[in-house]
Amino acid sequence: MPETIIATQGLGFSYGDIVALRDVTLEVPAGCIGLVGANGAGKTTLLKLLLGILRPAEGAAWALGHAVPAEALAVRARVGYMPESACLPPDQTAADFVGYAAELAGLTTRAARQRASDVLGLVGLHEERFRHMGGFSTGMKQRAKLAQAIVHDPDLVLLDEPTAGLDPEGREEMLELIGRLDGFGINSVVSSHVLTDIERTCQWVVMLDGGGVLRSGPLTEISATGEVAVEVLDDPGPLVAALEAVGADVEVRGRVVVVRAGAGDPYGLVRDALADTGTAVRRLGPRRTTLEDVFMQGAESV
Repeated sequence: MPETIIATQGLGFSYGDIVALRDVTLEVPAGCIGLVGANGAGKTTLLKLLLGILRPAEGAAWALGHAVPAEALAVRARVGYMPESACLPPDQTAADFVGYAAELAGLTTRAARQRASDVLGLVGLHEERFRHMGGFSTGMKQRAKLAQAIVHDPDLVLLDEPTAGLDPEGREEMLELIGRLDGFGINSVVSSHVLTDIERTCQWVVMLDGGGVLRSGPLTEISATGEVAVEVLDDPGPLVAALEAVGADVEVRGRVVVVRAGAGDPYGLVRDALADTGTAVRRLGPRRTTLEDVFMQGAESV
């Protein structure tokens, strides 16, 4: 496994009688990580525990090799945080606010101003950097929150619902920015209940439901079905007949034939059936399910 950036062991937390997290045990590698779940699943609570803002009722957590909350200051020095809630002072300019965040991280005033200018340009707020943030649109506010989270060049940034309230164009732009973070050497945890956003940006997924972990693993493995999808150019009938004759479980969806192995390797069965029937193929590959399907199946089984 690549470097572990987040780990928890039996982590639990409650707000009074309300259990927010229960027995959360994880090992999360470097990269872009999706933290998914319905509203109230415990996503924000987990992020705050990793930052040392909250103290766990039970269990332990580590971020970038540091125990939290015992080493919370060491964690915060290397981690950026973009909260979901409104946090921008309306009477400050973006340049002043992001520069102040850089100074809090230890940069000199001059270096902080230059870094703020660079980062605001990166997130698309270069021309608006001297405007008061009280007049910003929702999309501009989200960009400013992202800028303050990465201005000190953290090793890890925690993004809590970064696309909340954005229109389709703003959502696309935010997802593109998140996708670029890896190129700057910044690992990210993207907390969201919008599963399509996670599918677009992340390589590893942690699914929470009711405060517990449903699934945790690479997106490719979580979405894999073990089935093969074959899109043919002509009538799929001969291919279907050849596959059924050797015991394959077949489902036809228009010109797409989905094969579940009933008597062997599905790729081998498809290869032989294509050769025997001379069927022309447009596309062949593993059939993957959506995160929404995986999440719903997991939630129903709990």
